[in-house]
Amino acid sequence: MNNKNIMIYGAYGYTGELIARQAVAQGFRPILAGRNAQKLQPLADALDLPAMAINLENTEVLERSLRDVYLVIHCAGPFSATAAPMMRACLNSRTHYQDITGEISVYEAAYKLDAEAKAAGVVLCPGAGFDVIPTDCLAAALHKAMPSATHLALGFDSESSLSPGTAKTSIESLGMGGAIRRNGNIETIGHGQLTRHIDFGRGEKFAVAIPWGDISTAYHSTGIQNIEAYIPMSPTRAKRLKRLNGFRWLLRTNWVQSWLKGKVSKSIQGPSEERRAGQKTWVWGEVRNDRRGERKVGRVTTANGYDVTVSGSLAIMQYLLEYRGEGGYFTPSKLCGHELIEKLPGSEEIEIKIA
Repeated sequence: MNNKNIMIYGAYGYTGELIARQAVAQGFRPILAGRNAQKLQPLADALDLPAMAINLENTEVLERSLRDVYLVIHCAGPFSATAAPMMRACLNSRTHYQDITGEISVYEAAYKLDAEAKAAGVVLCPGAGFDVIPTDCLAAALHKAMPSATHLALGFDSESSLSPGTAKTSIESLGMGGAIRRNGNIETIGHGQLTRHIDFGRGEKFAVAIPWGDISTAYHSTGIQNIEAYIPMSPTRAKRLKRLNGFRWLLRTNWVQSWLKGKVSKSIQGPSEERRAGQKTWVWGEVRNDRRGERKVGRVTTANGYDVTVSGSLAIMQYLLEYRGEGGYFTPSKLCGHELIEKLPGSEEIEIKIA
């Protein structure tokens, strides 16, 4: 077993705890860390692991704590607030960084640190979970099948319910609007503005464009200039979502965000192991080159999103434990290859067909 120190920050959150428990089951002994010592210590005691209560705002203590840590799996959201200080500390301490965010702003911030990460010999790999391993790997496979593609669309149909952290991230996006990439640039669009019908793998469904992380990451993985991401949604719900566009300014205010997130904390719990075991995810992608009239569609079926996040983050962790390459910003497929998703428990092989 590799003796390099691993830290899981945000270990007492729903997904962080799943990752910590599975890491132990695989024979690893990570350091558990987070802001709240009272929440952290019971898990550390239960798993017989070392624990460190660290406030990300205390940069001196954070960097000192990371000096002997080879790799951090960052699980503490909202990543829009927590990723930047952790990435900065990892660069200064020469510690590899991965996280489980799905936030476009975090991916773009990590990309801007590429030169610094290369100089430091540090890997920055945000999105090392369901956000965005399956879609990123499918995007890379589709690009390999059609290197001349000018347009990419991705999406997924999931049976999984939300964890508290994911629900809170969704609330943050309500005030921001949707997002697409057009001619190489990320553009904001209205909620529910862009729709189409898609067969994700179990029949055609009405689908709505969402600000999924691939709007950033798939561009860096493939270089394709035009990217959209979709999930299935009933037309009625899509209409309700569209009505929120007139209130986006209100949904961005601190007091509304706090109120909505407070309701999440009181009402939402992550799905049980039994429930996760019976859930699958159908991932779909399409590349096309309108000038040549070419179009290809790819699909891959995976386990539920939370199990993909656990197995995917630990697979990337194990890859980095043996890593001898250069530092820099990486998407999951750029770091581990598009075959990564096919190797995870519950995943099938990627299938690509001419459409």
